[in-house]
Amino acid sequence: MEETPAWGSDAWGASGEWLAPREARPGLSLSSVLNELPSAATLRYRGPGVLPWGALEEQDEDEEGNIQAFVGATQKELRESCPSRELPWPMQARRAHMKRHTWDQVANGSGSRAAHWAQVLRRSREKMREACCTLQPWAWTLKRIGGMFGAGAESYFSLLRFLLLLNVLAAALKACMTLLPTWLEGTPPGPPGTSISSPCGSYNPSSQGLITFRTLLLNLVTGKGYLEWSPLFYGFYPRRPRLAVTYLCSVFAIGLLCLLLILHRSVSSMTQTLLAESGALTSYSHRVFSAWDFGLRGAVHVRLRQRMIFYELQVELEEAVVRRQAAVRTLGQEARVWLVRGLLNLLVIALLRAAVGGVFWATRYPVELQENSFVQQTPLLKLLVDYLPSIFIFLVNFVLPPVFKLIAPLEGYTRSLQIVFILLRTAFLRFASLLVLLFSLWNEITCGCNAEAEDCKTCGYNYKELPCWETRVGQEMYKLLLFDLLTGLAVSLLVQFPRKLLCGLFPRALGRLAGTQEFQVSDEVLGLIYAQTVVWVGSFFCPLLPLLNTAKFLLLFYLKKLTLFSTCSPASRTFRASTVNFFFPLVLLLGLAISAVPVLCSIFLIPPSKLCGPFQGQPSIWAQIPESIYSLPQATQNFLFFLGTQAFAVPLLVISSILMAYTVSLANSYGRLISELKRQIETEAQNKVFLAQRAVALSSANGAL
Repeated sequence: MEETPAWGSDAWGASGEWLAPREARPGLSLSSVLNELPSAATLRYRGPGVLPWGALEEQDEDEEGNIQAFVGATQKELRESCPSRELPWPMQARRAHMKRHTWDQVANGSGSRAAHWAQVLRRSREKMREACCTLQPWAWTLKRIGGMFGAGAESYFSLLRFLLLLNVLAAALKACMTLLPTWLEGTPPGPPGTSISSPCGSYNPSSQGLITFRTLLLNLVTGKGYLEWSPLFYGFYPRRPRLAVTYLCSVFAIGLLCLLLILHRSVSSMTQTLLAESGALTSYSHRVFSAWDFGLRGAVHVRLRQRMIFYELQVELEEAVVRRQAAVRTLGQEARVWLVRGLLNLLVIALLRAAVGGVFWATRYPVELQENSFVQQTPLLKLLVDYLPSIFIFLVNFVLPPVFKLIAPLEGYTRSLQIVFILLRTAFLRFASLLVLLFSLWNEITCGCNAEAEDCKTCGYNYKELPCWETRVGQEMYKLLLFDLLTGLAVSLLVQFPRKLLCGLFPRALGRLAGTQEFQVSDEVLGLIYAQTVVWVGSFFCPLLPLLNTAKFLLLFYLKKLTLFSTCSPASRTFRASTVNFFFPLVLLLGLAISAVPVLCSIFLIPPSKLCGPFQGQPSIWAQIPESIYSLPQATQNFLFFLGTQAFAVPLLVISSILMAYTVSLANSYGRLISELKRQIETEAQNKVFLAQRAVALSSANGAL
């Protein structure tokens, strides 16, 4: 027995009777209603010449009128002076329209000269932008990594490329502002001999007697011997006023350049992050219908784009599950979650405190061991004692981050928040270990911040143990950089590759025991930022450190690329690209701020060495700048000193406040405009739903009749 269909109220007429047949019923037809739907706009995406909805189903007298109306709308679009890229057509139709529009302009000579030159300028700018994009190194490699291993691995290599650019620029500035002035003003003098004495003792870095190959090798890895008096370290550069000014200005120029580039990278990523967090680009409909790039060519590019969309959907679904679980928690479950989080944070604080205490012990204990006669007679043991702080810092940074990874999933956060917490804890661990090392060196240089101590009373620093303390700090940074490179090579060649071979040869018991390797993004990124922070700290005391770090990062890029494609598998859990692209530069800014503290303290607070460096005889390193200003013409002196007075600072502060207030008000107006546009979008969505319901009702009525 057939069921009677349930008709809605829209299927009935105003008097409760059945609707008249379509031939006799006045008003809009089904085809007319469907043409008003938003889905009818998809016809225009297929280019001109496509029949409207209902044209193949309804062969009536309205068909010709609808087609003519659609063709008229298409011709109107063609006559409008909108750019080809804004037309809702496929790529091939846009290119044909652009060529036809160009030919029409040439044939008719339409358009003013200003509009013509504006168009030429816009095209030139676009071509320059495309050329800059093509000049970026490893662009295809990064795209391939993102398609095969997710956004996290791609963000690591993108950050590595960015840091490589920073080091290249820093090395170029150091070469132009430090090395060239040193050699242009004459050959630098040799090292001071033991015959030269002063109230601050003597300093003789050159080795005496026959030097064996083992000694040369130890000097290479410790920065002593022949490397101590070389352009690699601070003490090599002679006392010359112009060189001192350019030496100090190079440090500030590198810091300012790095700050501007990092801020530019952070701001460029902020837009994507805000859009991603707002939900405008994270809806499933956007991923499914709008995330595809129709300009892709080639099967390889298509597969990579498919994998990227797959990873994005995977992240959204994982985070949606976590948010749904958090929404249905009871009060007791919520209290238990926060209790677990508090206990885990206490555990993290205890681990960090133990690690910081251990690093402080490792930096103080080698001073006592180096005085042991047995250590002095054993070169290998002496090398281990010299590298004891670096070794302990490596062990701490190698052991604790995996513990943080085990703790993070227990806190019940989303994947993106877990990555943020892991990065914060690991960054604090690495930065704290570096600061503890620098603090121990500070105590050793300043006699525990006691200027009245016997070793520091004469010269203002511990001249007996550290006659050239700047070179000593540079040697510590040099050892940290070298040890970080050696450990990275050892882990890749001695741990990761054998583990991959073990999984391949014995896929059952031993393979399952070894486990599948995944690229640990948080550890690798923090390793890069830590290494760059070491370079920023040491670039003042070791001018060629940015050049060495450039070579290190270049080698590291190809090593990590080989490791990624040879030994690692795609991550089982990925995270949002916008989060890491915004958060990584922030951690990098934190590293730059931390590196500025010891450098500024060295410039303003600690007296420079009396026996080495370009600032000999000055009460502080900064004192060279006012002394150089006094040698300039009087007008220049007055202008430079005016920049440091209140007469310049107060108007600058007022102008900055006005500009800030204007920017805030402009941002608020843009925010209100965006809110209004969102409300309009919601209204349009409601209209579309109403039209769709009307179309369904009309279709049901036509089927019944």
